Amino acid sequence: MSLTLLTFLFVSLVMIALAFFIVWKRKAPRRAKLAHALYLLGESYLFFHILSLIVYLLLHGISDLPILLLLGEVYAFFRSFSGYVRKTGIRGRIVIYQGLVMIGAVIFVFPFLWMFSTSLKSSLLTFSLPRQLFVFPLEWKNYATCLNYPSFRFTLFARNSLYLCILTVTGTLVSSSFVAYGFSRIKWRGRDAFFYLTLSTMMIPFPVYMIPLFKLFRAYNWVGTFKPLWVPAFFGSAFNIFLFRQFFLTIPHDLSDAAFLDGAGDFWVFAKIIIPLSKPVILVVGMFQFLYSWNDFLGPLIYLPDQSAFTLSLGLQFFQSQHGGTEWNLLMAASTLVILPVMILFFLTQKAFIRGVAISNIQG
Repeated sequence: MSLTLLTFLFVSLVMIALAFFIVWKRKAPRRAKLAHALYLLGESYLFFHILSLIVYLLLHGISDLPILLLLGEVYAFFRSFSGYVRKTGIRGRIVIYQGLVMIGAVIFVFPFLWMFSTSLKSSLLTFSLPRQLFVFPLEWKNYATCLNYPSFRFTLFARNSLYLCILTVTGTLVSSSFVAYGFSRIKWRGRDAFFYLTLSTMMIPFPVYMIPLFKLFRAYNWVGTFKPLWVPAFFGSAFNIFLFRQFFLTIPHDLSDAAFLDGAGDFWVFAKIIIPLSKPVILVVGMFQFLYSWNDFLGPLIYLPDQSAFTLSLGLQFFQSQHGGTEWNLLMAASTLVILPVMILFFLTQKAFIRGVAISNIQG
């Protein structure tokens, strides 16, 4: 058994014990929430360790210590579950659902955690056996090495990526919202047919029109510039138009009708009524477009032959191919630096983003 896994097992048991202590001494709702969070974290990792023990026994055969540890953990898991449900009065089904969600969250976070741990290893220990999540001492200097790497010009690539993100997000919000207003708030013949035709363009994969689009941009002498990557954003996209349209339909028509009676036009209604009420969907579309532009690899690969115009996603690929091989610890450190701004942006806008995703629950 890995020392790291056993350490986390000890931490999870301590968290479960703290949860029971807080429940026993609780005097405020906040402490009850803290106890619930600690219990779910500890119980989720305990369940994960039980699964890892089962896999270990299947791969290496039955031995005394792992089987005793497995039996003890299974007993502790069910005893703590029944005891916590009894003391808190929470339905066991709710705890099970929340625990499953927590386990799913751990599964999704684990690749990022492994990438981060690899970025803190030396090149010799990257593929060392047995696998260990963290190897001490941690090599924090890998991040400084990435920032000063000759071929991976992080500052320049980040500036290029941010430049493209700002232009594409602006173009997408302006164009898609305009088109969606016409599809949702203005009545005209053939409106629904054209809307469905717009949605049908989502079924066309990019490789189908990649070559004709490249020839078009080459005829304009745009190849080698940023224009092919941000100009199309000002012509809308079917998915974002759909999101805007669905949100605009939830806004009561009484507001726009009252404005029309006062002599307002469609542009005034769009700018003064619809857009101020559409902040959630604007944030969602802006976030989706920002993520797409920040992570886009194929577009810059096709249209940007000059290394000074590379974006971060394209710069990582060239970083990976240096010296005829891959320095995985440095690549993982660079990848962490690339992902970090997106994670910070999401956590800063998390509540508004989740509210915007739940568009279908918003009633006019």
